Amino acid sequence: MDLKGHVAAIRERMAHAAALAGRKPSDVLLVGVTKTRSVQEMQEVAPLVDAIGENKVQEAQGKREAWEDHPTPPWRLIGHLQNNKARRAVELFDAVDSLDSIPLAERLDRIAGELSRRLSVLIEVNTAKEASKTGTAPEAFPALLDRVLTLPNLKLEGLMTIGPLTDDEVRVRQAFAELRGMAEDARGRSGLPLPVLSMGMSGDFEWGILEGSTMVRIGTALFGPREYKTL
Repeated sequence: MDLKGHVAAIRERMAHAAALAGRKPSDVLLVGVTKTRSVQEMQEVAPLVDAIGENKVQEAQGKREAWEDHPTPPWRLIGHLQNNKARRAVELFDAVDSLDSIPLAERLDRIAGELSRRLSVLIEVNTAKEASKTGTAPEAFPALLDRVLTLPNLKLEGLMTIGPLTDDEVRVRQAFAELRGMAEDARGRSGLPLPVLSMGMSGDFEWGILEGSTMVRIGTALFGPREYKTL
């Protein structure tokens, strides 16, 4: 697998989209999504991306244990986090990008305090408004934002969303534009810069960049289709 070539091609597409939006390529970070990928593959791609994105706490734990002292970029949890996995998530990850409820925020804050650390988080919002997607509902976002801002052991960096499951550019970009607007409102409410807008995956990251994304999450375009084990 030519990972260097794949990353170069993705970064070229990212740079082109950034240029169309009047932005610099360096404005957008590349998160390599490594769900189901081996530690060997991850270590090969690690120096080529800006962060590692894992979906599941249990899978990430095994990979962390096998990682040893190999250099690594930050690890970000991008998948849904259950309350009972919160402690391991705080121990394993540099950031949790899928914060979607007040109870989870309070739990992460308490655990981070117990571990004497300040945890970086993104609030995930379901701007696609699809029942299959995780993330807080847009109408519930203000209350969640206000609560997160009171929690001393959480460092709010910005927002994340997953685009609608469609090839309709207008619908996808509307969902991304809605998140951008929510981030602008949140900056006004909080007085914080909230620099991170995590929008866009393999099938829609260029649209995300056109709508202001500062972080894209790429798996399939990086590694190819996932292979799942069957019994």
